Amino acid sequence: MTTLLSGIENGVLTLTLNRPERANAFNAEMIAELLAAFSKAAQDPQVRCIVLTGAGRAFSAGQDIGEMQGGGKISYREHLKKTYNPLVLHIRKIGKPVIAALNGPCAGAALGVALACDLRLASEAATLVVGFGGIALAPDSAVSLLLPVLIGTGRTEYYYLTNEAILPGQALEWGLVNKVFTPESFMQETRSFAAQLAAGPVGAYGMAKQVFNQAVLPNLEEALKAEADVQEIAGKSAEHKEGVAAFMEKRKPKYN
Repeated sequence: MTTLLSGIENGVLTLTLNRPERANAFNAEMIAELLAAFSKAAQDPQVRCIVLTGAGRAFSAGQDIGEMQGGGKISYREHLKKTYNPLVLHIRKIGKPVIAALNGPCAGAALGVALACDLRLASEAATLVVGFGGIALAPDSAVSLLLPVLIGTGRTEYYYLTNEAILPGQALEWGLVNKVFTPESFMQETRSFAAQLAAGPVGAYGMAKQVFNQAVLPNLEEALKAEADVQEIAGKSAEHKEGVAAFMEKRKPKYN
């Protein structure tokens, strides 16, 4: 079974993360499929807008921790260089609008992917969780840059330190998401909105995206590199080892 479903209608390419049994957690196959899909979409004139969503009840739980812990030593720096860092850059650089359709919970690296999108539409069933602190990691996938840009450093640090969920109403008030819909109408409203964008001046949208990136995110690549360097250290720490063990055993971690 493919980990990524795709379909195009009215100029809108819908990419659906398809590991519902794992809350659509990212594994190597899914990330590779996403990278290929965005590369192809960038060159396809039929694609005028992209919607990224999740199958089932979740958008994505982020990185599949089980995959990271299996089979030998994992370099977090090298992992990020091959996966989330290029994915975030693909999303920011593609000259077409990209919408994150948050149908349910979104956490960790998936939050970074959603933040990299141009717009975020949320179901009332969605929650947003920074997540990394729960297993003693620093933020990556551009969360350290993109989340403070949208909601401020103080709020970002609070939600990193507490691991609390940001609910849709609060996210809308802060501008973290652009629209909130009922679960029943969510995908219909999302498709309608995306079709409106696809019918618009996509060339101009792409140029606007370039100048927004230059004005607000000129240091994106530097931030991604810094995250990878820090995560390499955090990933080798005793705290992270304990955080992962506690997560897998469904208990509270003991850091002292």
